[in-house]
Amino acid sequence: MALKRKNKINPAFSMASMTDIIFLLLIFFMITSTMVSPNAIKVLLPQGKQQTSAKPLTRVIIDKDLNYYAAFGNKDEMPITLDELPAFLAERAAEEPEMFVALYADERVPYREIVNVLNIANDNNYKMVLATRKPDRKRK
Repeated sequence: MALKRKNKINPAFSMASMTDIIFLLLIFFMITSTMVSPNAIKVLLPQGKQQTSAKPLTRVIIDKDLNYYAAFGNKDEMPITLDELPAFLAERAAEEPEMFVALYADERVPYREIVNVLNIANDNNYKMVLATRKPDRKRK
């Protein structure tokens, strides 16, 4: 007497659940990648002992090739010249009276360029912060 199985195993594999997982992962990575906004401009900051906890509203960046960039809030940096900088900062100060400016200057930038930006801020009574990186623990 031969016994037969009542439940037949179907050899077909449904990919529907696998594609759902792939699409969910794709959406997750797309959303998280837009939240991360690293500095697109590579600037090697000088070291400093103290770090400020306040977040600047306006950023002025000088890279090693003496190119100037400016950004306001979470917006991307846009190229700007030193002559256009006072007008840019004045527009931002009109929008936000308590604005302060963070200066990100590469450590190879001549001091004269940094002083030019500091003079613009001083002439217009803007609060200025010089951005630095944390000191290396290995160096003494």
